[in-house]
Amino acid sequence: MKNCLVVDDSRVIRKVARRILEDMKFACEEAADGAQALAQCRKTMPDAILLDWNMPVMSGIDFLRALRKEEGGEQPVVVFCTTENDMGHITEALRAGANEYIMKPFDGEILSSKFAEAGLVSV
Repeated sequence: MKNCLVVDDSRVIRKVARRILEDMKFACEEAADGAQALAQCRKTMPDAILLDWNMPVMSGIDFLRALRKEEGGEQPVVVFCTTENDMGHITEALRAGANEYIMKPFDGEILSSKFAEAGLVSV
C-alpha cells in the first residue's frame, strides 16, 4: 500500500483529503505545517505528499524546497493543493519540484485524476 502525507493547516481539509485518499487505497499521515511534515519525512519518506501553500511555521513552498534537498527527498510525488491559482505561484511550485498542482476546493474525482497523472494510481 502506498502512503501519502497530507500537509495542511486546516484540520477539516486534512480529514476530507484523508478520507478520499484512503478510499483510493493510500495509507495516510497528517501534518499541520511544513516543519511537522519535514520532521515526518525525515522519519519515513512517503510515496506522495498533498501539500498546502499557506501555512504557519513553514509554508508549503519552503517545505518543498527543503524536502527536495533531503536524502530521498526527490522521491515523493508532490501535489500542491491550494487556493493560490495565479501562474506565478504555479510556476514557482513546479520549479521547486512539485509534480502536480490542484486548486481548492477539490473532490475525489479531481484528486484521483491528478494522482493518476502523476503515476500514483491507475484509473
